[in-house]
Amino acid sequence: GTLDLREDALAPTDRVDLGKADEKSLLEVDDLKVYFPVHKGLLKRVVGHVKAVDGVSLTIKAGRTLALVGESGCGKTTVGKSILRLIEPTAGSVRFEGTDLASLSRGKLRQRRSDLQIVFQDPYASLNPRMRVTEIIEEGMVALKVGEHAEGRAQRIDSLLREVGLSVESKYRYPHEFSGGQRQRIAIARALAVAPRLVICDEPTSALDVSVQAQILNLLRMLQSKFGLAYLFITHNISVVEFLAHEVAVMYLGRIVERGTVDEVLNHPKHPYTRALLSAVPVIEEGGKREFIRLQGDLPSPVNPPSGCHFNPRCADVMPQCRDIYPSRTQLSETHATHCHLYNESNLDEAERSGRVA
Repeated sequence: GTLDLREDALAPTDRVDLGKADEKSLLEVDDLKVYFPVHKGLLKRVVGHVKAVDGVSLTIKAGRTLALVGESGCGKTTVGKSILRLIEPTAGSVRFEGTDLASLSRGKLRQRRSDLQIVFQDPYASLNPRMRVTEIIEEGMVALKVGEHAEGRAQRIDSLLREVGLSVESKYRYPHEFSGGQRQRIAIARALAVAPRLVICDEPTSALDVSVQAQILNLLRMLQSKFGLAYLFITHNISVVEFLAHEVAVMYLGRIVERGTVDEVLNHPKHPYTRALLSAVPVIEEGGKREFIRLQGDLPSPVNPPSGCHFNPRCADVMPQCRDIYPSRTQLSETHATHCHLYNESNLDEAERSGRVA
């Protein structure tokens, strides 16, 4: 049957058109910071902080997907978890439909949990091995009081399993009886059980075989189209972004360095880090070639990040001011922005003459 979880349940809708700029934002994250203290010695004195997230701002509109892309260790998973307050933010605001989640008490936050859900990276670790599938999916429904009685919840569980491509009979089995892709389908069904409006997908395909990854991405896209879901899709694999996302934010060492529509960021990248990420993606078209940009060194430590622009030790286009001053945001178009000194007006003419910017 059709999935109908409550009166204001997910309703079928068309994928949101990017051109609708007057839509209200579903989620607004402003200057989010997550610092972890570094302790030393017998007295466990705080000698510094790991700046996992250092001033991230982003918005997501209803029915849209924002892809958050970056290397391992850049802080993208911490952003996702701190939005849900699975990790407490150090500073900043997280507004969902105007309500600041960061300031809510635990009780009131619990009431909003049904609007925001998460699909974790590893389906082998995120499902309780001692619970049957039906118990796994029903657990959140009972906790958040979705569904008035057991019979109604059972019908919804059957509908959810069909929606994610599993047989109804599978609800009596345990997680170890399923493949990785099937487990991730169960995790998606669990997230949808409480009728969320935003789902945070934390690298949901990275632990799966390549052939299974495409199936899960297709499933996520179908569910978004059918139910009008918004996604924050966290990934290190920039090649999957074009398939699923409407907008892209590129993250480096706790900060967003470029943000725009999929076309703007993937086809007209501006920040040197974005260009380096894209250069590593194979080009399939005949005659298509892309100059490979090799990044020198490793991601610096977030305990002691470089001064100025955090990317300056690895950047081929580094200028003197890059080492001293963090670049302010340069708005390249209504939807495209970057943090790079190359695109500040005072430097743009010189950069164009030297061929460092397109």
